[in-house]
Amino acid sequence: MPSRFDATRDELAALLDGEPRYRVDQVWHGLHGLRELHELTELPKPLRARLADALPPALEAAATTTSDYGDTTKWLWRLHDGALVETVLMHYPDRTTVCVSTQAGCAMACGFCATGQQGFDRNLTAGEIVEQVVRAAQASRPRRLANVVFMGMGEPLANYDRTLAAVRRLHDDLGISARHLTLSTVGIVPGITRLAAEELPVNLAVSLHAANDALRDELVPINRRYPLAALLDACDAYRAARNRRLSFEWALIDAVNDRDSDAAELAAIARRLHAHVNLIPLNPTKDYDTPGSPAHRVREFRDLLRGLGVNATVRQNRGTSIDAACGQLRATAVKVHPR
Repeated sequence: MPSRFDATRDELAALLDGEPRYRVDQVWHGLHGLRELHELTELPKPLRARLADALPPALEAAATTTSDYGDTTKWLWRLHDGALVETVLMHYPDRTTVCVSTQAGCAMACGFCATGQQGFDRNLTAGEIVEQVVRAAQASRPRRLANVVFMGMGEPLANYDRTLAAVRRLHDDLGISARHLTLSTVGIVPGITRLAAEELPVNLAVSLHAANDALRDELVPINRRYPLAALLDACDAYRAARNRRLSFEWALIDAVNDRDSDAAELAAIARRLHAHVNLIPLNPTKDYDTPGSPAHRVREFRDLLRGLGVNATVRQNRGTSIDAACGQLRATAVKVHPR
């Protein structure tokens, strides 16, 4: 039997064979209503016990860390095969957001990214992705979890079918609006094209990091397969099909992609696509020697973009003290407890 949130309705019905038909809806809606199996008191106690044995959770907490006066929580989850993935819950004054992983590790090999430095283990199942959101929503109560960003470990569009199955489950069964679901990609052009044809108008964030092919080939190796011209055409088509604002993620690296010339190149692209630019002060990682841009340069770069007619903001760094950058907590755990 699959894990708790990988079970389909048909599999659940088979498990409940001999029970009244309405039991399937009770269990399905209960689990997606953020209740644990033992809390489904409308079910007979023996049935709850049987379901708990038959539908184990996919995630086991290997580590939990909290910072920012409790406003940021990061989990390192161990999966059934020993794979490790991360989830980050972030509370802001006006919203609560969870950042989820779609893969254990990542094959994109971006050198400045802690996850990319670790290589790729496997794709997550749809249920493993959904369960991250459920756990975070349970932990955030009484605050309501309103936003889900697929910006954790892995490349969502390289695990397209399972990621989209999770997106549909979050929308249809957990009731999270498509406008509050954001998929991030380093530029998997076929995935962007497929996403443009989906019925749910989710947000798209592109991890750009460089606005010319020479530098992007170095920072984001997948650019060698899908160069900027192809990526930007796909983004343009997505924006036209979905009528949603596009955003570019830009990790600022000192003297690498924070020069005035970088701002000018980025601004030209952002204006063409009417895109928002989200600037990210690079979190330090042990295996990438170049530091992130200093705070004063981050502000200068933002102001340069704004002066060039681009809507640009700086993402607030959350949880640096708890290895909150994607992959850092996992890297620490793997070094302490090698698999």
